[in-house]
Amino acid sequence: MKRAPNVAVAGIAIDCGSPQPLVEQLYGSLREAILSGQLRPGARLPATRVLAQEIGVSRNTAVSAFEQLAMEGYLNARIGSGTRVASSLPDELLSVRAHCEPRCTVNSGIRLSQRGRDLASSPVRILSVPGRPRPFASGHPDVTEFPLNIWSTLAARRWRSGSRDLLTYGDPAGYRPLREAIADYVRTARAVRCETEQIVIVSGSQQAIDLLARLLLDSGDVVLVEDPGYLGARFAFRAAGACVIPLPVDDEGADINDVRHNRRRIRLAFVTPSHQYPLGVTMTLQRRLALLEWARQQDAFILEDDYDSDYRYRARPLPSLQGLDNARRVIYMGSFSKTILPSLRLGFLVLPGNLVEPFRRARAVLDGHSPTPYQAVLADFIVEGHFARHIRRMRSLYEERQSALVEAVHRDLNGLLEVSRSDGGMHLVGWLPPGISDRGASRVAETHDVYASPLSACAFGRLKRGGLLLGFAAFSPRHIHEGVRRLAAALEGAKKRKPRNALTVQPY
Repeated sequence: MKRAPNVAVAGIAIDCGSPQPLVEQLYGSLREAILSGQLRPGARLPATRVLAQEIGVSRNTAVSAFEQLAMEGYLNARIGSGTRVASSLPDELLSVRAHCEPRCTVNSGIRLSQRGRDLASSPVRILSVPGRPRPFASGHPDVTEFPLNIWSTLAARRWRSGSRDLLTYGDPAGYRPLREAIADYVRTARAVRCETEQIVIVSGSQQAIDLLARLLLDSGDVVLVEDPGYLGARFAFRAAGACVIPLPVDDEGADINDVRHNRRRIRLAFVTPSHQYPLGVTMTLQRRLALLEWARQQDAFILEDDYDSDYRYRARPLPSLQGLDNARRVIYMGSFSKTILPSLRLGFLVLPGNLVEPFRRARAVLDGHSPTPYQAVLADFIVEGHFARHIRRMRSLYEERQSALVEAVHRDLNGLLEVSRSDGGMHLVGWLPPGISDRGASRVAETHDVYASPLSACAFGRLKRGGLLLGFAAFSPRHIHEGVRRLAAALEGAKKRKPRNALTVQPY
């Protein structure tokens, strides 16, 4: 039988300067070639090593793209016969094959509202190829360490109970037993002052920010967001029509004194006082008290995002800002995305009493409530002690991984990147030498299959010094060491290419 030759795949568009990961670009190009008929059923693709060399990416990138396409039914891989386009594609793919539309963009000819344009143009990272994150993506817990057997047992018990309360519409504020469990937990672990009635369940922190923006802000209202700070909050407030201005952060946390000269009435301040994102500093008591006094004088609200303070390694978790508030100006926000599973999409707010009913009604109008069965299982998970045990275990595991990252950077990236241990959190900031572009370094790292987000992407303007966000929680010490070696090769290689040094820019 005559052996079919490899097919040279033309038109694969790989842009190393794009914020979209290379594996997603390669996956999308190959999928489009299959659906458009450029790659026909049975066509044999080049080996991953050959394809990677031809288009200038790492072999790991090519392997990941091939694996995803095979899992979705586009490719078949057999030992001895190579990788081929599947001979029969799913019916729903065949029906659109001849009419494959180009990828949608913001400027697609559709008229969007101003809010729509703000939302569609926000530089969020969308994973079109879900799967295990690459080193050193930040904000990812290690889901492989989650006790799924316990969760499955609790879920099965709930379904066997046949409770109709879990099958019908629920309270917009959330499942009451879960709210009770959360109130007990945050009172003890975070010194939050609250009653069950102040707890509202939401579908993650991002929804909480969006709902609060709708409820509290009119178009043109002024909001403070830490600089550098969480991009998701900044763009959610902008999409709500607010004017977002920077709240400077230094080694003592956000400094409200730097904006006291602003004569515009500020409606809300978004802060991460226990473990500032992305710098990782803790707001001092003096700064906390000054912020609370400012909010009282301004009649403004403070949204306290307590996104990962359960992971405190060398001391007990810090008391919340909300626990110091006597004027009911602080809204406390927590999420289970970092402590349990991101896909669970459950978080919570602790609202001042006079905001609870307006928020319930707004939630009822917009999406009703979060899925009640998941809330019920989570309530059991907390009440029966599994949550506290899981946190203790992951705290120890993440501390070990942070140590592995620091040691690997000191060994393999000496002179290229500086990191220091942190008392908590799930990521570290790797500081680059002065005059080095963190965006350029991030792009170079992508070519070596390393994802290290640039610190400057979180800033309103230029930073005095660039840095890379290095998440460590989702990665074993072996993956951390491999990732650091690849990052070292990327930065060393770019450094040697003097005439076209992608890293050097004008000083910050």
